[in-house]
Amino acid sequence: MDYAMLQVELSEQIATVTLNRPEVRNAFNEAMIAETTDIFRQLDARDDVRAIVLAANGPAFCAGADLNWMRRMASFSDEDNRTDARRLAEMLSTIYHSSKPVIARVSGDAYAGGVGLVAASDVVVAVESARFCLSEARLGLIAATISPYVVRALGERASRRYFTTAEQFDCATALRLGLVHEAVSADTLDATVQQIASALCANGPRAVRESKRLVLDVAGRPLDEALIDDTAARIARVRASAEGCEGIAAFLEKRAPAWRN
Repeated sequence: MDYAMLQVELSEQIATVTLNRPEVRNAFNEAMIAETTDIFRQLDARDDVRAIVLAANGPAFCAGADLNWMRRMASFSDEDNRTDARRLAEMLSTIYHSSKPVIARVSGDAYAGGVGLVAASDVVVAVESARFCLSEARLGLIAATISPYVVRALGERASRRYFTTAEQFDCATALRLGLVHEAVSADTLDATVQQIASALCANGPRAVRESKRLVLDVAGRPLDEALIDDTAARIARVRASAEGCEGIAAFLEKRAPAWRN
């Protein structure tokens, strides 16, 4: 898995995908978008991967779109612009819908599309010094393709503010608003990410996939008979599965389940 703009490492069922354009603060262009989409699709299909860490080299996590790429897009036709924007949307969707849980290791600032990468991840661990900004409006643009993920993460009220003001906000604010799950010192960033990744790998792989899918499917749905039936059917199916039976048997027999061996 050789990529020009990414570094990929697999260790003990944890895949680490590292954005590797530190000279431009890991801003993405069409090539990085294509590579990121491809690697997440490949990792999603691998049984030996149980969790994915999205990291970055250099002082910034991701500055959003590369300015040279944006300059080229300004001369595109409407159809070409739509096609290009669709590729970015597909990258974010691929991360968000990955059956493997994605941990964002935010080691520095995240701006614009970088906030989209953070919001599309399942768990976010950020250094306390990280700053966040939905800066599109400053450039006369809108945060369109990242909005489905950012609004879900920040909520409507905070999104109204930060989409329109393009204010920078610190990690403590990101933590309070729910964009970030853990705010840690730089010295403890890797240990915290590893602890969460190890916790994910200790759980049943199918249960983790089904749990992520459950949240995506249940969020926002009305609490009606259809939802009650759906959730009952899901637990019945999982309970009767080989993994469910093994997990219950291991608990009763006071031993480790097969997926930890």
